[in-house]
Amino acid sequence: MTDLPDAFRQPGAAARIALIAQSHERLLGRPLVAGIADAGAWPRALWEAPLVIVAHGCEPDPLFFFGNRAALARFEVAAEAFAGMPSRLSAEAPLREERQALLERVACDGFIADYAGVRISARGRRFRIEQAAVWNLIDPAGAVHGQAAAFDRWTEL
Repeated sequence: MTDLPDAFRQPGAAARIALIAQSHERLLGRPLVAGIADAGAWPRALWEAPLVIVAHGCEPDPLFFFGNRAALARFEVAAEAFAGMPSRLSAEAPLREERQALLERVACDGFIADYAGVRISARGRRFRIEQAAVWNLIDPAGAVHGQAAAFDRWTEL
């Protein structure tokens, strides 16, 4: 069992990770991980969740800042390499336009609860994610801090 990376224990990172869960519940109306009342518990709860959870910021070329243990296994990459990686690299070049259209739809609507699309691992393995939720990371003041996605269904291609 891989322990929670040190980078996710830092106060700023912990608050950003908590925003993943808080935004999910606010926008989709249900908890991402049930039974967590303390915001300080979110980093470990999301890290250990059985579903894939990823999040990226609002940079012009958005960079991943969080991928849980299930995400790192699915994308076949170490935590150190995943954090800071452009999120566009999770899709093959020909599919990046589809991915960009998804991100624009989420930016307008706040979330999508039924996304499906092809992704690629760091080792080049292709898989189709199904019934993924993708949502904006929105703080209580309404500022957008990025987007997150979660899924637990995929098909190897």
